[in-house]
Amino acid sequence: MPLFLRSSWVLSVTWGLLLCASPGCRDKSDPTPDAGSPVDSGTPDAGTPPWDGTYTVLEELGDGTGDPGVLAPCDVVPQVGESPAGGCLDPSVFDLSACDTSTLANVPADGIFHTRLRRETAQPDGGLVGSYYTVTMDLVGDGGPSKFYYAPVTHEVREADRLLLGVHTVGRDGGSTTTVLAGCEAPDHRSFTGCFARCTNGRVTQRATAHADRMLWREGEAESSGGLSLVSETYVAQGTPLDIYVAKNHAYVVSANAYLRPGKPGGITVFDVTDRSHPVLKKVISLPDDQLWNSVWVKGDALYVASQDTGIVVFDISDPADPKLVRRVPSSAPYAVHTVLVDGDRLYGMGLWPSSNTLVFDVSTPLEPVLLQRLAFPLAGAYDGAHDAFAYQGRLYISHFEGGLKVVDVTNPDAMPLLGTYTYPNTTAHHNAVGTFAGRTLVFEGGENHGAHLRVLDATDPAHIVKIGEFRLRPTTSIHNILLVGSRLYVAWYQEGVRVLDVSNPTQPRQVAWYNTHRETDPERTDDVFEGAIGIRIPGDGYVYVVDTSRGLLILNELAGP
Repeated sequence: MPLFLRSSWVLSVTWGLLLCASPGCRDKSDPTPDAGSPVDSGTPDAGTPPWDGTYTVLEELGDGTGDPGVLAPCDVVPQVGESPAGGCLDPSVFDLSACDTSTLANVPADGIFHTRLRRETAQPDGGLVGSYYTVTMDLVGDGGPSKFYYAPVTHEVREADRLLLGVHTVGRDGGSTTTVLAGCEAPDHRSFTGCFARCTNGRVTQRATAHADRMLWREGEAESSGGLSLVSETYVAQGTPLDIYVAKNHAYVVSANAYLRPGKPGGITVFDVTDRSHPVLKKVISLPDDQLWNSVWVKGDALYVASQDTGIVVFDISDPADPKLVRRVPSSAPYAVHTVLVDGDRLYGMGLWPSSNTLVFDVSTPLEPVLLQRLAFPLAGAYDGAHDAFAYQGRLYISHFEGGLKVVDVTNPDAMPLLGTYTYPNTTAHHNAVGTFAGRTLVFEGGENHGAHLRVLDATDPAHIVKIGEFRLRPTTSIHNILLVGSRLYVAWYQEGVRVLDVSNPTQPRQVAWYNTHRETDPERTDDVFEGAIGIRIPGDGYVYVVDTSRGLLILNELAGP
């Protein structure tokens, strides 16, 4: 999520609610076997297995950096600091003379868009440097209010050759803020360009060109490809579904009482999935004082739920269809735990506040976790914190958002030293999966931000982590969860749905399959950046279990192969 922009629900509930869900490598404690084997000779990075371990270190440019260039031929007439005579909503604020505004008829009446804004910032030497950020838009054509910049549109003009969207708000102190977008050109129904202005108390504070991309399936794509197909789809009525764990032929879907479904409490929904094509609802649990459930894991008869209200909630699932509340840990004051992970007899809980800690428990008796350690690191910024982690061969790889990827030796619970950190510009380290390829320890890392992409990191020496590969999709969408199964990487990629990458040559990840879960017309679908495929599990039973924030539980077939 962009550090300079938070939607209102995040500010009022929790800035990290949808940032993470639990990781896993087939959701078992056994390490992933070596997915690539060294060879005596061969062409480095040839793209065919087996990979020989040869790579070129890639330059790290970060996420959301660089200048995309001017995005539209229009202009904002007043300069920063000037006050338009007619106010920011006056059409004369924008010079559209170079635009082909007749094409704006292509803009659909209804549609969800991600809008890149490119602004120029004056430098001390008098030059200008371009930078960009992304906001969202939901056009509504049936008389309901459209949304732009995370707020209802208060001023809207939509004609065949004209598009103007404005949001005007007045603060408690009497000050006002106005954001306005004027359309320039729309080559088709999938995108349009324009110019953007933001005013504070009547003075221009930002000027930008804009490019709005509609969140349809990627151009030319069908619903699915590569043999990934839908087995069943089951709506989850409880709150906003975020994560899933599958055990004992039951699927446990956790939800939060988030903004997507106002008034619907969070909790856990239990489905019997003995027949994967026809999941059967068995039970719904919601606790009045415990509503922000974000992540879930199972060990034996214990089910662990990460709660940002009370810590880790422990249930007994000896009867898998009827979980029974046992206790909450830690037993001290309420602790906001964002995600949970089990590795062998260890339970890890990544927490956000009152301070950012990773809690380490002994769960050799699964229903009775014993706190062993609290891992804490200096915070790199206001949005830093332990969001998720992956355990592998005695090391814990913690995605610490602004603090980057942190590698910790966790073999000794009494002393868990930090071995190394990897950061990048606009760091939002959020989720990772780890495996061995050609004798090297590789981390598949994803941030959560507009345009956050997949990084492949060589962490064999955690004190000197380097980037050796990457994979990108659209510049406005974000990764959420990553699972490594052999040499295939399954990614829950929000509006991009589920993406399957062949990483047998990790320097050149190659897409081999996808399933598009995101549809504009789905009930309760919104324009939020963190919408779509969010949770994913691959328990090794031949199926892929996906949580979509609107559609609920989707069960897909797992691809055959490595």
